[in-house]
Amino acid sequence: MTDPDQRKTVLVTGGAGYIGSHACKLLARQGYLPVVFDSLATGWAQAVKFGPLVQADLLNRAALDAAFAEYNPCAVVHFAALSQVGEATRDPGLYWRNNTCGSLNLVEAMVHAGCENIVFSSTCATYGDQDGVVLDEHSQQHPLNAYGASKLAVEGILRDFGVSHGLNSVIFRYFNVAGADPEAEIGEWHQPETHLIPVMIEAVAGAREALVIHGNDYPTHDGTCIRDYVHVMDLAQAHVLGLEWLLDGRGSRIFNLGTGVGFSVAEVIAQCRAGTGHRVPHSFGPRRAGDATALVSGSSRAVEELGWKQERSSLKLMIEDAWRWYQTGGYSG
Repeated sequence: MTDPDQRKTVLVTGGAGYIGSHACKLLARQGYLPVVFDSLATGWAQAVKFGPLVQADLLNRAALDAAFAEYNPCAVVHFAALSQVGEATRDPGLYWRNNTCGSLNLVEAMVHAGCENIVFSSTCATYGDQDGVVLDEHSQQHPLNAYGASKLAVEGILRDFGVSHGLNSVIFRYFNVAGADPEAEIGEWHQPETHLIPVMIEAVAGAREALVIHGNDYPTHDGTCIRDYVHVMDLAQAHVLGLEWLLDGRGSRIFNLGTGVGFSVAEVIAQCRAGTGHRVPHSFGPRRAGDATALVSGSSRAVEELGWKQERSSLKLMIEDAWRWYQTGGYSG
């Protein structure tokens, strides 16, 4: 391990959250010092194990300026955001304020501090419903909800500040993230949980009565919607590679991250039973507003240009790692 005093410092917004904490673990392993900037509104202090924590909100410009002044990061890896489709549909203002205005605040603080590199965790929700087409970086963007729209607006902010101030950005668009640290040191822990695989695991463990499948009348082979799942450790590794891309001076770039293979909700349930050894109790409910039929993304650009590898992005490993993490008891507080 590199001497801590010689490590490059990276500000990781949302680093106490699910994806951000896994990225921090890999950053530390690669010799970086991840400084977590997180309000802990949805994150966990127990997940901050690999560097210091600045507990503050992105809407707090003074806190951002103080963090940049104290730590002088060479780059920012930006995860902090709200990400629930249903909530975004009910309360779009919350998403525009937190995701877009918070990101603008961050970018302006970066410019003020002279920090020129940012890796942005965007989403394939910016593409909307593309009727089962395997998406690439040139696919048209027509978000269906305020979550996707607020993230797309941040992409525009980064593009504009690249022109005006020379800000360099790597943007990652991806869909459903799943799994956990294979060592079960950190993992996914939302309260309440809304993501499919951990909800299934809660149902298996008896922590909820049943998984509610939102819609069984989609125009798919089994009536349930289709999603592309990426293991959180593979996704975190992509962000480390994106950071190194920027620090090597290779300029701004957008990458999709996906397996190119979609699985229906019913197929994920079947794999969960195989992975845990238990039947998944479930029932059917109405579709959620803003949910697309099928979302699948390729990643050929990331594979070819970043050297990204999908080492754990099989349903089997994602469910096994998530199940192992759940059995530790997760976080508390």
